[in-house]
Amino acid sequence: MTTWSSLIILARRWLCVRILTLAIGTVVLIALCMWLRFTAQYLWITWHMPPDVLKTFLILRENPQIDPARFHQIVDSWWGIRYSDPSIASADWITVGILVLVTIPFIAYFGLRHARPLSTQFSQLRRAAESVTEGDFGAQAALTPGAPAELAHLAQNFNAMTRQLARYDKELRASHVAMAHELRSPLTAAMVRLQALIDGVFTADRRQHGLIMEQLSCLRRLIDELHLLSLADAGQLSLDTKPCNPADLLRERLLWIRPQLDAAGMRAEIGVTENALLNIDPFRLGQVLTILLENALRYAGSGGRIMLSARHCDEGYEISVQDSGPGVPPAFLPIMFERFTRGEASRARHSGGSGLGLSIAQAICQAHGGAIAASLPPEGGLRMRILLPGPLS
Repeated sequence: MTTWSSLIILARRWLCVRILTLAIGTVVLIALCMWLRFTAQYLWITWHMPPDVLKTFLILRENPQIDPARFHQIVDSWWGIRYSDPSIASADWITVGILVLVTIPFIAYFGLRHARPLSTQFSQLRRAAESVTEGDFGAQAALTPGAPAELAHLAQNFNAMTRQLARYDKELRASHVAMAHELRSPLTAAMVRLQALIDGVFTADRRQHGLIMEQLSCLRRLIDELHLLSLADAGQLSLDTKPCNPADLLRERLLWIRPQLDAAGMRAEIGVTENALLNIDPFRLGQVLTILLENALRYAGSGGRIMLSARHCDEGYEISVQDSGPGVPPAFLPIMFERFTRGEASRARHSGGSGLGLSIAQAICQAHGGAIAASLPPEGGLRMRILLPGPLS
């Protein structure tokens, strides 16, 4: 309501300025025409006056009380007996009337011409808004040349908003499909296994119960991840921050994943130039590091290596996780943080995963006021860079 009220005020102000400009311009034009008429008539008559009459007239014009009769005689003789007629039917009033009648069409024409871009732009916005209401989230309002700058800026923002809405709608629909697929897989597996137990196909032993529990745990993990992302989208992802050294957190997470690295024959190299205290949530940031380390382990391949670093940089504090795997196609970098997105080419999905890990990592980093980005280093592999606000002073 406030926005539309502001727009109405803007439109009124815009029209008032132009109407006032037209009105003032019309008055000035009429006055100028009258002045030109009197000036031209005066110069024409005085040019044709005999020199002695002109001299007498100029003197009497400055001091008519010297000889009022002679002054009026000259005026009546050269300007006409009805020159000073006070009647409304005099030539002066007729001239004013003609000028007004002539200028009225111009006022109407230019007034409508100035108002048309405003009306057209409002109509375009109204039609686009109606389309959005009907479900066409990508509807665009055409920009009208000559419309007020503020209104044109609003139309541009509206178009940007609808493009964003269309993108969100597309992503939401795709996310729903992917979500249904991801949730259905473990649920279906658990139900099939349970039905087999009911039908007596399998013996109800500890192993079968463990397989069902594994699928249910996977389902619960998916739900927890989706809940975390929903909180992040709503700006409600709470952080339990406290002063912490990210390098210690990096070493701790590396220690937890070391047995898996050893089993895969992978080497881990860690480089910390200096320690620092940051105001972070160690549990949430630990989640991010675990996600990145697990991804590197999943995709780097046997015999590869993972390079970890934590250091100060110009933008704040940087944590880097780089693997020696095949990397990803360059076209995949801009979308790899979207939900349910997996690399289907060089970094295969043979080891599963929900496709939510990097989305969760991004949400946690953004909740810290930082960011996460991926790049392809020249030596190969994939480099994940976490950037956090600077250390505590």
